[in-house]
Amino acid sequence: MKPMIPTLLLLAMGSAQAAVPIAMEDQSQLNVPGLQAAPQFVPPAENALPDNAFGKMVREGHALFVDTRRLMPEAVGNGMNCSNCHLDQGRLAHSAPMWGAYPMYPAYRKKNDKVNTYAERIQGCFQFSMNGKPPAADSPQMTALATYAYWLSTKAPTGVEIAGRGYPEVPQPQGGYDFKRGQQVYREQCAICHGDNGEGQKVAGEYVMPPLWGKESYNWGAGMHRINTAASFIKSNMPLGKPGSLSDQQAWDVAAWINRHERPQDPRLVEGSIEKTRVKFHANDGVNLYGQKVDGVLIGQGTGS
Repeated sequence: MKPMIPTLLLLAMGSAQAAVPIAMEDQSQLNVPGLQAAPQFVPPAENALPDNAFGKMVREGHALFVDTRRLMPEAVGNGMNCSNCHLDQGRLAHSAPMWGAYPMYPAYRKKNDKVNTYAERIQGCFQFSMNGKPPAADSPQMTALATYAYWLSTKAPTGVEIAGRGYPEVPQPQGGYDFKRGQQVYREQCAICHGDNGEGQKVAGEYVMPPLWGKESYNWGAGMHRINTAASFIKSNMPLGKPGSLSDQQAWDVAAWINRHERPQDPRLVEGSIEKTRVKFHANDGVNLYGQKVDGVLIGQGTGS
């Protein structure tokens, strides 16, 4: 398999903001301590794939995983691929690898208040991170994606935390986050790949670096809209090729800068009301700006498309 181009870099203009307590009760998003054991699990190599129907389906799932937008245009509503958030083709530790996710399901998710199958979890990615229309759980594409994750998880323990499974938690800075500092970090560390205005980069009409805000980015319902989640992802994975080079403060600041910008509306919008949506879905969903005012502007109005 050719190396995929990882992505999603990210994230914070204004005065320092106080971060609110994180309240997440979700078996699929267990707390990952900032200091943890080094990852020991190693997913199987491509040359271990059998030359049979199973191997063929795994390869189909891999192709969909790294080229989702082009191969599944009916399901993807923005410029994102699965591999934008799950780096190195879903293999990389501390980047929500598939081998750390698949063995944890079924699991209760507070986001939809029920026990989810793995297929339902993928459907959530299509609805929120890809701002699209989730394919049916029994569709050929979903079957292939699940099979790819199943194969990557070969010999992984089930139902237990595997080191490297999530993004190691980045403690909230004592002084909160600062948009102006975040803007500076973005200019110096992120814009070279993701563009001055978070628009991403295209080659021959296809994204090679994902957009971080605007109509082609993840919507207001995606997990990455949480500043704490984005900061953890950034700290462990960005800038590309230099993971861990940003301080905790820089990671929070740039995460806030990215997530103060508009993006597609939360598809769960309640009765056309940002405030009702904030209360129902965002008030206890980590640290986020949805439904709040920044410099006098209400955040969460969406991009209109």
